[in-house]
Amino acid sequence: MAKPRSPKGRARRTHERLAQEYPDAECELDHENPFQLLVATILSAQATDVGVNKVTPGLFARFGDAEALAGASHEEVEQLIGSLGLFRNKAKSIIKCAKQLVERHDGRVPTSMTDLTALAGVGRKTANVVRSVALDLPGLPVDTHVLRLSRLLELTTETDPVKVEYDLNPMIPATERGVFSLRMILHGRRVCVARRPNCAECVLNDFCPSVQI
Repeated sequence: MAKPRSPKGRARRTHERLAQEYPDAECELDHENPFQLLVATILSAQATDVGVNKVTPGLFARFGDAEALAGASHEEVEQLIGSLGLFRNKAKSIIKCAKQLVERHDGRVPTSMTDLTALAGVGRKTANVVRSVALDLPGLPVDTHVLRLSRLLELTTETDPVKVEYDLNPMIPATERGVFSLRMILHGRRVCVARRPNCAECVLNDFCPSVQI
């Protein structure tokens, strides 16, 4: 099979290969509804999904919806999420976000990018996670793995996550952007790791411009 010559061609081939490699890719943040995913994603900044999943059961058992979290004390929330880095700032963010949900959206998670990114602690990455995973809407979260792999595959030359997202969006069907991101993240964690990429075992090694075998 001929090597794809354009970024769009490489993105399409990457999408196809990773779909075969990770057919059951899904978000690894435990959640039962959009509100829980929104809070969990805010908490995941500079933290592992495993670490977040350890604190959210207790948090959501105590504060199960936006109304409850909006009325929480900072001290109690800090105690519940204290094992996470930056837990004090995160407690402030999720309480403020919950208050904004109550005041602006009747306690429900909004669907638009504009409304989501207007919430405390929510940038485009978090908004795209919520849109693509919990709301079944187009969204391509760009984390460190997606950014790094996109540059290695020469899908983009940008270094800013938002600009990378804008470069990738036209290359991936809107309804498949979320799962494309999830598969890129898994591949970055399991094979194309930052310090020592395992190019010999990579399913993209026959066309990746950065392959080293």
